[in-house]
Amino acid sequence: MKRVVISLLAMSVSTALMAAPPKFDGARISADVRELASDAYEGRSPATAGEEKTIAFLSKQFAAAGMQPGGDLQDGKRLWTQAVPLLKGDIVGKPVLSLSSQGKPQTLTQGQEIAVRAAMNGASAVDISNAPLVFLGYGVKAPERNWDDFKGVDLKGKIAVVLINDPDFETGAGDFDGKGMTYYGRWTYKYEEGARQGAAGVLIVHETAPASYGWATVAGSNTNTMFDVVRQNPAEAHPALEGWIQRDLAVDLFKRAGLDFETLKRQAQSRDFQPVELKGETFSASYQVKNEVITSHNVVARLEGSTYPDETVIYSGHWDHIGVGEPDARGDRIFNGAMDNASGTAALVELARGFATQPRPQRSVLFLAVTAEEKGLLGSEYYASNPLYPLAKTVAVINMDGMSPYSPSRDFGIYGTAKVELLDQLKDVAKGWDIRYTPDTKPEAGLFFRSDHFPFAKRGVPALSYGAGQDWIDGGVAAGKKASDEYTAKRYHQQGDEWQADWTFAGAARDLEVLYTLGEKLANSRDWPNWSQEESFRATRDASAAERK
Repeated sequence: MKRVVISLLAMSVSTALMAAPPKFDGARISADVRELASDAYEGRSPATAGEEKTIAFLSKQFAAAGMQPGGDLQDGKRLWTQAVPLLKGDIVGKPVLSLSSQGKPQTLTQGQEIAVRAAMNGASAVDISNAPLVFLGYGVKAPERNWDDFKGVDLKGKIAVVLINDPDFETGAGDFDGKGMTYYGRWTYKYEEGARQGAAGVLIVHETAPASYGWATVAGSNTNTMFDVVRQNPAEAHPALEGWIQRDLAVDLFKRAGLDFETLKRQAQSRDFQPVELKGETFSASYQVKNEVITSHNVVARLEGSTYPDETVIYSGHWDHIGVGEPDARGDRIFNGAMDNASGTAALVELARGFATQPRPQRSVLFLAVTAEEKGLLGSEYYASNPLYPLAKTVAVINMDGMSPYSPSRDFGIYGTAKVELLDQLKDVAKGWDIRYTPDTKPEAGLFFRSDHFPFAKRGVPALSYGAGQDWIDGGVAAGKKASDEYTAKRYHQQGDEWQADWTFAGAARDLEVLYTLGEKLANSRDWPNWSQEESFRATRDASAAERK
């Protein structure tokens, strides 16, 4: 611990004496967001003309800023991109979906009562006929917590119906970190475990509070093109059918089976919960799936270090969004993704411009714009699995997923509640702007697992995802919370996430000064931040300590 204390003390002293950072331009950030979120980019879905436009734009901007290509090697030279092979899946036509109660069918409409995803198990069709339904609580199998919702039930040919989030969500106490979501609460885990347990399909019951977003977000995110990393045996990670159903539909479904939804949900909060078959109820699904392996790209710009070029500080953000989908009430089919995440991508470019105006740092700085975050953090997962620069000598990852277009705030946060020295250093730097740290106000949303720092964290690299605070200088907490709630309800993963003419990005410009200073200090030090002793990522990081001598 002595090294840690000395390191943080040195950081604190250096912060007090730090030189002024470069000034970042909110108007320039806004212009870049306007470009990236325009209809011409068609929602920036991977493997589309929108991706080609995005890569061309980012490469041009990074080059103009004075960065060097940092991507794949080709003929001995670095490219601006890292190729990311992905499995792409699309439902062909309209899926035929229904529930049957005592043999009487009820037709379901895709995007309304139900949202099914293109099959990612490698099959070219989903053909499920009158499959029995089994309620499996939260769909969790966690031996280290002595928890098993499956209890050995045979799920072959059956559909698992599960709740979103963790068993602790309703009560705020228990074996799953209280209100803080664990990975067991994430929808990705529900599908993965369903596949491991042999289910023909998994249907997640949507409820707005435990999901942390409304049905419009579910429908917008799950009825479009799907992507996954290329797997040797995709059926090990994906059941044939993956989807969500509306809570009201689930309540009616349980009622027809002679069951009470709320009663069973309470039972599911206990490790003694037993799986319950929804007797007399079956589910059918029929649709074709077009699968193909495509190549998307991460965009990689690099500022080579003057003294320790093999040591790297990474700034990251995802350039992709959902693309084109079903029209909303206005007839709009394009998910522009202005906040999510044209704002973070534009901030990444603006940071590079700022670094270019300063003396070259001792360590290298990488500006990594990743693909397919919206499909499950796939671009960052690919980089972390196939790093262009060694993870053992990656000092830290600072991720930006949504930068504030509004007033600067008096506070900041990070996604999740992980304990990492990198956060302590960020808190110390932020004091120079009189900005305080506010812990994640929605730990139940599981944001730690939903952003591109996570694939690095689980491999031991100190990483965080920055979040602007809600205590605005102009308007206080009331104004900040109002804007956040409105965005979640009306724009998040919806066609309404569009550039606004009144966005000043004053908050983002100020926050970039803070994030620049943190990265610059790391890039000009011999410091190697680490996770706290109680974090599971610590052991993975420590295993590579010899490579950082």
